[in-house]
Amino acid sequence: MALYVKVDRDTCIGCGACGAVAPDIFDYDERGISFSLLDFNEGTMPVSEDLVDDLEDACDGCPTNSIKVEEEPFAASLKDEAV
Repeated sequence: MALYVKVDRDTCIGCGACGAVAPDIFDYDERGISFSLLDFNEGTMPVSEDLVDDLEDACDGCPTNSIKVEEEPFAASLKDEAV
């Protein structure tokens, strides 16, 4: 089962928790807001199986539940602003 991830950049507070536990998945823009490195926060590239545990840890540690995970790619209409 593939998983897809994107960060709700409207609710992210840039606490750094996701990047600390999953640096291969998450990074931060110049404002300190997180985004998915996998596909520049589009939610269209599956998370590799070797990163799923890190993704779960990041989700568990996000204080604002800003990390969104789906089993299908996110719809193009839901694409976030450019990172």
